[in-house]
Amino acid sequence: MTRSVWLKADDTVGDWETRKRRITTGLEAGVDWVLVDDADVARVRSLGDVSVAAFKTNADSSLIDDVEADEDDDSEESIADAYIVGKAGEGDGTVDLPGDFSGSADLTTLRREDERAQGAYVRILSKEYESFAEEAAKDAEYTIVIGEDWTIIPLENLIARIGEETDLIAGVTSAEEAKTAFETLELGSDGVLLDSDDPDEIRRTVEIRDEAERETLDLEWATVTAVERTGMADRVCVDTGNLMEHDEGMLVGSMGRGLFFVHAETAESPYVASRPFRVNAGAVHAYVRTPDGGTKYLSELKSGDEVQIVGADGKTREAVVGRVKIEKRPMFRIEAEIGDDRIETLLQNAETIKVPTREGRTSVTDLEAGDEVLVYYEQTARHFGEAVEESIIEK
Repeated sequence: MTRSVWLKADDTVGDWETRKRRITTGLEAGVDWVLVDDADVARVRSLGDVSVAAFKTNADSSLIDDVEADEDDDSEESIADAYIVGKAGEGDGTVDLPGDFSGSADLTTLRREDERAQGAYVRILSKEYESFAEEAAKDAEYTIVIGEDWTIIPLENLIARIGEETDLIAGVTSAEEAKTAFETLELGSDGVLLDSDDPDEIRRTVEIRDEAERETLDLEWATVTAVERTGMADRVCVDTGNLMEHDEGMLVGSMGRGLFFVHAETAESPYVASRPFRVNAGAVHAYVRTPDGGTKYLSELKSGDEVQIVGADGKTREAVVGRVKIEKRPMFRIEAEIGDDRIETLLQNAETIKVPTREGRTSVTDLEAGDEVLVYYEQTARHFGEAVEESIIEK
């Protein structure tokens, strides 16, 4: 599931300068959407590149009903990526809900074949509004729900009932509430609508979104059976646009089913400076794991690609490749056993290349048969980097 952070910045937030400060903070933090009133769409687009959703209300003179007039009068910059109904209408309680929803103006708008009417905004004021959100979700690409006195129970109900019909966006006022929304019923909401001016809350909510999307890998210990000099090969250093921590690195290997954990060059030494953005990843033929769970050959990597960063605890995150350096260097062949299987890779013969062992961070030049190294192992073959169920022999 891809999670998203929406930032609320309509006229309930304050004047334009107040809204602008909130939006600018959100853009710098990396929010996915900004939700504003229709009149502010062009202003938001002038601030930066972000998806823009806009409220269309039954109180507006330029309703979604009047689509043709809008298209004639508005420039491309003033057209939102999604339009949300419910503000100043039935969704937020301004207008009473009809008894059986059949006379709902908000639902009528959603059901029109207008690609710009894509979302519903519903404050959960009672059980009846929860039912209204369920009805709206049948036609809404995005269903934004704002909990009032009760927040968790209605969200649990809606995740269980409409989680597959729509992108469910939960209203929150803090990063902690966002974390709860993403974890509710273990599935969590698809996104959150954050209503906060606090820059720290905005940034932390984006961080929580990223953490919710990341996988945690089960790393295992493999026993080294051979460390052999192999002569020269084309070695790849992957320099990322992100700094890595001391216990982080990448997963690389000659065989797709078994990848070795190789540390980033974060350690200081008397001879070379640390390069916490770099992993000396091995020879050009080797695989490196990517954030989508696939692999790429090291020789394929280029600036702008994404690679997966892994911690010794198995927690992952993504990093952008800034540069790839390929040079001829003397190499070791590292062979290891895990269960009844054998895996291997080529790593440069240099003290700066380190791998995690039972004894701690160890240079490949000190690695010996019998040492245990950290690996990621999965009993599957790969075809063009994708896991496949077929028999492939790698040796």
